[in-house]
Amino acid sequence: MEIVDYLKILQARWRIVAAVTVLGILGALGASLLSTPVYQASTRLFVSTSAGTSVNEALQGSQLSQQRVLSYTKLLTGRTLAQRTIDELGPRVVGGMSADELASKVTATSAPDTVLIDLAVKDGSPELAREIANTLSSEFVALAKELETPENGGTPPARVVVEQQAQQPTVPVSPKTSRNLALGAVAGLVVGIALALIRDRLDNTVKDRRTVEEIAGSAMVGTIPFDKDVEVNHAIAFSDGSSVSAEAFRELRTNLQFLEVDHPPRVIVVTSSLPSEGKTTTAVNIALVLAEAGKSVCLMEGDLRKPRVSKYLGLLGSVGVSSVLSGQATLDDVLQPTEFDGLTVLASGPIPPNPSELLGTDTAKHVLEELRARYDYVIIDASPLLPVTDAAVLAAMSDGALVIARHGSTKCDQLARAVGNLQSVGAHVLGTVITMTPSRGRNAYEYSYYYESDKSLPQLTAVPALNAHRSEVG
Repeated sequence: MEIVDYLKILQARWRIVAAVTVLGILGALGASLLSTPVYQASTRLFVSTSAGTSVNEALQGSQLSQQRVLSYTKLLTGRTLAQRTIDELGPRVVGGMSADELASKVTATSAPDTVLIDLAVKDGSPELAREIANTLSSEFVALAKELETPENGGTPPARVVVEQQAQQPTVPVSPKTSRNLALGAVAGLVVGIALALIRDRLDNTVKDRRTVEEIAGSAMVGTIPFDKDVEVNHAIAFSDGSSVSAEAFRELRTNLQFLEVDHPPRVIVVTSSLPSEGKTTTAVNIALVLAEAGKSVCLMEGDLRKPRVSKYLGLLGSVGVSSVLSGQATLDDVLQPTEFDGLTVLASGPIPPNPSELLGTDTAKHVLEELRARYDYVIIDASPLLPVTDAAVLAAMSDGALVIARHGSTKCDQLARAVGNLQSVGAHVLGTVITMTPSRGRNAYEYSYYYESDKSLPQLTAVPALNAHRSEVG
């Protein structure tokens, strides 16, 4: 993958990155708020040696002081000095603190080629940190004098002076909230990006044209964007406006007219892998958009298990396909006109106990042939392919099937199995349609519109930003 591909993944899954980054910041903030503040008090010690009168003696004295500094830094953090400090302060100040505990609070550092020692003491109490630092410094001055004084008396070759006393700190050195928040943000960002990339790798749902066409072995003839209004009302009023969804179906209608140019399909089954992929809504609006173009269309409710067409269009569903196939009514008795010019609906009728067997009869074939003779197009809303075989049976009798796949929901293997079910009965897969595509992101399909400025010519032309490969489907 190239950098552009990774950027597209992050653009599509920015919510994961943002959420994990926010969690990282909140975690760092929580840890900072829950942490006990730690204060640091510091003193500075100066180490000197007896200076000679000559340059060589002065140089040797300076080197001796530097050598002493290295040793003194070890003594300052040792247990002996810690115990002397505890004894000096007394239990009223240090409580039950042991020598090892006090020593762990002390750090001593010195810059190279200097005779200065910086002593720091950290504690949760700023007062105690100051008391320990000053007392420990004083005790070290005495300890160094004891260690440096020769056994037979005399002047010590080196001595230590407290150059700077500790002041009571007012600002804690830990936790460093700003630093923690920055680290939390960086850690969250890195983890979020990693999760986004992993999520994309593990995601096997259909999202792009190439994947769909490779699985189905046919062109993708349409993409239907997610539209809240369509989710509620299902049927688009094409005569009232030109929404993005309406233009998407008009583009689908145009592509259907280029399918099988020598033998254009007229009896078309609309099916999907599983329920809730937008199959029925797509079938309804394909029928409506064909009727808008002046075609006579029959919308057949071929899903005899969970019919939805009659409900979406506000029609009577108690008589229809099953009534005709069982010999209880004629086709003329059950065909229902709609409020939409050019559209007639054949509802499902009573739900039978054996839909697959009923749809596979010769009577069903004769019904489809009669509908073909009466109408320019017959659109059949069939059951999903994976749970039952109804759609495959109908597709084998028709001119072909449009397979609906829901963006980010239908899995690749589900689509492959659905197409395989159609191919196993010799049905022709006309193409695929992806529904509920996002309006933004790397898989968004945007449409631009050009309106005629002349009011006498209110013609609307839809130009898709991502064309549907007409050269392939034609």
